[in-house]
Order: sequence, then C-alpha cells, then structure tokens
Amino acid sequence: MPPRQSLLIIVPAWNEQATVGAVIDEISRTLPEADVLVVNDGSTDRTTEVARAAGARVLQLPVNLGVGGAMRAGYKYAFREGYRRTVQLDADGQHDPAEVRRLMSTMDDLDANVVIGARFAGVGSYQVRGPRRWSMKVLSVVLSRVCGAQLTDTTSGFKACDREAIRLFSTNYPAEYLGDTVESLVVGARAGLRIRQVGVEMRERAGGQPSHSPIRAAVFLVRAILALFIALSRPSEPVVSEGAAA
Repeated sequence: MPPRQSLLIIVPAWNEQATVGAVIDEISRTLPEADVLVVNDGSTDRTTEVARAAGARVLQLPVNLGVGGAMRAGYKYAFREGYRRTVQLDADGQHDPAEVRRLMSTMDDLDANVVIGARFAGVGSYQVRGPRRWSMKVLSVVLSRVCGAQLTDTTSGFKACDREAIRLFSTNYPAEYLGDTVESLVVGARAGLRIRQVGVEMRERAGGQPSHSPIRAAVFLVRAILALFIALSRPSEPVVSEGAAA
C-alpha cells in the first residue's frame, strides 16, 4: 500500500531521549505533510518510548550501527513503503525543520536527486576552525569535482533524497565512519545521481555535548582523508532497479 504521505523525515537517534521528543513535535508542527521515522540506533535510554509518545514511527535496531547503518535501514524502509522523497534530520535539534522546504524547492528547481543542506554557503554564521576546517575544505574541493557541482559542506547530515536516490541508498549506503556523508556522495555521483546543495542555517544542539576538541579535530582530519581515499578507491556501485531492491 502507498504511504499516507510522500515525504518521510528520517531521524537517526542514539541515546537522544533528552531532545528527540521536542524535535518530533517541531517537525509535526512545521511539516504536517510529512511522516516521521526515528531509527533508534541501539540506544540504551528511553529514545524509543519518547519518540513513540511524540507520534513518530520507530525502527528499532538491536545494536549500534552508526549513522550510516541507521540511515541505510531508514532508506530500506522508505523504499519498501513507497516514499517519493526523504530528508535526514538530526535528533539533537541542530537542523531546522523549516529549512526542509528549501531543500525540496532546490530539488525541484535544479532537477536534483540529492540536495545537501550546506552550512558554509552564505547562510547563517556556523563556523569551524583548525584541522576540522582544513579537512572540510579538502573534501569540498575533491567532492565538488567528483559530483560535478560546487559543494561547500560535504559532511552535512542534513540531506534530501528523491526516489532514485532512495532506491540506490537502500542497498548501497556506506555504514563506515563518515561513509554516510563523504562516501555516500561518491557512491551517488558514480551512479549518475545529480547532487546539489542549498545554504541553510544550523542551530546549536538542544541537548548533549558537542564533540569538538583539538584532539578530536585532528582525529577527524585523519579519518576524513582516509574516508575520502577509501571512497575514491572503491569500484562504482550499480544503480539498483525497483524490482531488485524490493
């Protein structure tokens, strides 16, 4: 049976009981035309109970797979249920649901399969410094060439996909560290997806602790370059047909 709505908001969540309820409430108020799926990535807190109480559908993973694994499960669900579009939105409150329509409009205007909500595209005041900034610049330069479009924020988790991208990512979405951002763009571009971006404004986390520190920034630099090398060295993934992915 086709879904009640054509747009699915996928919210990967790991121990986000403090914020996920408010995020779902805001999505429901701002985007009444959308369904909400929380992919509980092996949480040990009350994320599932809070999400269901807020009105979201919940896909429960038995162990923590990371954002890539959670999103692949979300794309499988979206493909199976017939959704035409999805938007990945974080459970910590940093992504503004009001910006989703900006992503949808850009997808229509540019005939794109994937639209990234970019932090460094002339909108908002979000900044990063040090090794994290350097690695992001390198990633942006290389991935802009791979994707054939200017991309300034290739590690953004705020991302819209159409049916063609959903079909591909339901079987070929990388689960490794940064695979959900860096490597997924390479996979998509090599499969012929049109990847574009639009500037959005990010907010502060509504709860929990940010992962920024000099040591973690340096680790991010090394991991980001490694993720890019792995992504570029892998063979292209074939586009999966509707029948095969079903």
